[in-house]
Amino acid sequence: MNGTTAPISARDRDAIMQALAAGVVPRNGLRHIQVGRSIEVAALLADIERIGNDGAAIRFIVGEYGAGKTFFLNLIRLIALEKKLVTIHADLAPDRRLLGRDGQARGLYAEAVRNMATRTKPDGGALASIMERFLTDAVRDAEATKVSVDKVIDAKLAPLQDEVGGYDYTVVLKAYLRGSENGDDHLKTGALRWIRGEFTTKTEARSVVPVRNIIDDANVYDSLKLLGSFVKIAGYGGLLAVFDEMVNLYKLQHPQTRNANYEQILRIINDTLQGNVRSVGFLFGGTPEFLLDTRRGLYSYPALESRLAENTFAKGGLVDMSGPVIRLQSLSPEDLLILLSNIRHVMAGGDASKYLIPDEALKAFMTHCSQRIGEAYFRTPRNTIKSFVHLLSILDQNPGTDWRQILGTVQVAPDTAGQLDLASANGDGDELFNLKL
Repeated sequence: MNGTTAPISARDRDAIMQALAAGVVPRNGLRHIQVGRSIEVAALLADIERIGNDGAAIRFIVGEYGAGKTFFLNLIRLIALEKKLVTIHADLAPDRRLLGRDGQARGLYAEAVRNMATRTKPDGGALASIMERFLTDAVRDAEATKVSVDKVIDAKLAPLQDEVGGYDYTVVLKAYLRGSENGDDHLKTGALRWIRGEFTTKTEARSVVPVRNIIDDANVYDSLKLLGSFVKIAGYGGLLAVFDEMVNLYKLQHPQTRNANYEQILRIINDTLQGNVRSVGFLFGGTPEFLLDTRRGLYSYPALESRLAENTFAKGGLVDMSGPVIRLQSLSPEDLLILLSNIRHVMAGGDASKYLIPDEALKAFMTHCSQRIGEAYFRTPRNTIKSFVHLLSILDQNPGTDWRQILGTVQVAPDTAGQLDLASANGDGDELFNLKL
């Protein structure tokens, strides 16, 4: 039985179930369905702590399509928010990449910053609230020290001027603060647009904010580092940048373009591992071919292959989470059983008396999937989850339907020692969340 007793709102339930039915990761409510991955989560939690202590981290989360990469990345992002980090995230696409000439890199940066989130604004659009918090703290510090607000702001932002592009960044930040003090919404909006990388020409930007440069394809990475430094100054733990669908770099047809992006990744790895960047972490999600293919993947670039090579001693069940690459392990049958139980619990709105199917049906469904799909039903669980949600939807919309008729004549042996047993498993998934947050 599921151990969660708190009810789940109809809004959260519908959002979670609709996302799962479509084969995508729910935006919220991950704690209701999270299972397994405890070793991987522990490793990323250590990274988050390192970022909060003025360190840096970089990880490549690698798994097959449907193996749960996006779910895992979103889970880590939510944990980072709970640890008072600021997060940004975006998916790579044909028109969004780490390095480009026609706005592709700026487009990726702009999308990521639009999705900027904090613990109080987890759905994105948090840049303005971060700026206002910085201003409020500066005013309070000025009152406490009996000096002008401008002097306090100058002192706080002084470290930014030591970084590449820091002078312009500081000028834009001060322009926003000046606009806030004077009620100049046009100036405030222009400053936000500049930091979000929304200006496409220097002329357009200069007509709004007093700088001659903009965030463009050539300085996206430097701008991310500046953003990390600023959110730290503003009182947050640091910045976590999450980029998924890295396989789009693998798909680039032109070797020079692909290698240029791989060189950018190499630069990020070197800076992160050598301590040249602080309070910033990077998570990249991709498929095995994106990493391992020696013709077009990261391993096609010798310097990256040497840095990302896995520990040769990590065999025979031994794991090593100290390297940059984390290969998502397959869900065990026990994990999948708990996951199905959690989904059943969400469908019932957190009320065990409204379960549409008994524990027996969960095991029958797993047997059904095993016979139809084989081991892939827990190695890449996306389609299995979709099918299970569809089963629950049929039962919900057709009262009186027997789940046995839908699954056919699947026989489930009674539980014995060593077999899957829901009664002995805490199916709420919160044991992981409560331990780690």
